[in-house]
Amino acid sequence: MEELKLVTEWDKTFEQSDKVDHSKVTFVNRYGITLAADLYVPKDADGKLPAIAVSGPFGAVKEQCSGLYAQTMAERGFLTIAFDPSFTGESGGKPRYMASPDINTEDFQAAVDFLSNHEQVDAERIGIIGICGWGGMALNAAALDTRIKATVASTMYDMTRVNANGYFDSEDSEEARYQKKAALNALRTKEFASGEYSLGGGCLDLPVPEDVPFFVKDYSEYYKGRAYHARSLNSNGGWNSIGCMSFMNQPILKYSNEIRSAVLIVHGEKAHSCYFGKDAYAAMTAESKYTDNKELMIIPDAVHTDLYDNVDVIPFDKFQSFFEKYL
Repeated sequence: MEELKLVTEWDKTFEQSDKVDHSKVTFVNRYGITLAADLYVPKDADGKLPAIAVSGPFGAVKEQCSGLYAQTMAERGFLTIAFDPSFTGESGGKPRYMASPDINTEDFQAAVDFLSNHEQVDAERIGIIGICGWGGMALNAAALDTRIKATVASTMYDMTRVNANGYFDSEDSEEARYQKKAALNALRTKEFASGEYSLGGGCLDLPVPEDVPFFVKDYSEYYKGRAYHARSLNSNGGWNSIGCMSFMNQPILKYSNEIRSAVLIVHGEKAHSCYFGKDAYAAMTAESKYTDNKELMIIPDAVHTDLYDNVDVIPFDKFQSFFEKYL
């Protein structure tokens, strides 16, 4: 296990709860990468508890949205962890700020490994929550890992689709994909020669120009404003410039209609990303024998980042009842 330098003081973008005990933990995935996580345990917990692993959004850190989710679910009786994916945050892995549909799915499975062996966890009652781009990864993990008994995908992205097709499928053509791949591969050649890796850039600095799409402004107000964090990719320099290249030809949701365990997909009605959630639900339930425990929840008037940190919008009551039913 790699020795990580973990911050000991509370440096989250949300207030610490007095209803849970918090500590830092580490575990290793099957690629040998040491992952850092925040562990949240209900105070005065007794006996074996149901457990939930949380990650996302894509390019965020556990001190932001996933930690808020994990702490809140711990207040409601679950043992939870919020972890930084490989190559990001306090977790290990080099080069930094890379993403992988394979390794990041393994990150969720490694989190289940950790929870399955925790002395306070009932190994038969483990669920996961994936937020934004990690919603798609959570569905992929649920299709692969039979130990996962319940999954929530919140304000989800299908990262394979958006990388291959662009936003709103506006670049869904062989020619557009070829030009994108040609540019990325030219950059790979250049960076190999220089020995340096560039970053693609995070969210726009505030205030953002008036003529940008709403969702761009929405992201910046979260990552560069109310939830800025020094270790967050989106709050700073962004991903490695070729960091998401492998998603372009990896359809991670191909076998989602074979998921037998419970799945809840939640999206905001006015989120630019809502089509990802609706289409993922349709594909998951199409010609499936396992639809009775699948649900799509659309939240009226909510935008994408409302489900990051707006506790008046995030349906924690629904999450609680869902996990209590299926864990």
